[in-house]
Amino acid sequence: MPIHYKGQLLVTGYCADFICFESIVVELKALARMSGTEESQVINYLKATGYEVGLLLNFGSRSLEQRRFVFSKSVKSAKSAD
Repeated sequence: MPIHYKGQLLVTGYCADFICFESIVVELKALARMSGTEESQVINYLKATGYEVGLLLNFGSRSLEQRRFVFSKSVKSAKSAD
């Protein structure tokens, strides 16, 4: 998937874990617990791709952890929707 930064196409591309319905970035993890690093990663992917919705799923904890992120193009920010 191509990535644009400040209007320029970057040479390096992004290989998402999953792209669903050509609009949702899904990032999978297997960690004992999630931190801000993983959340920042999804937010950066949303900004780079221009997609509006991201899901972060962690299968490494005792029960499934999930976070949903919504990127607002008009405000240029992303936040957790949980």
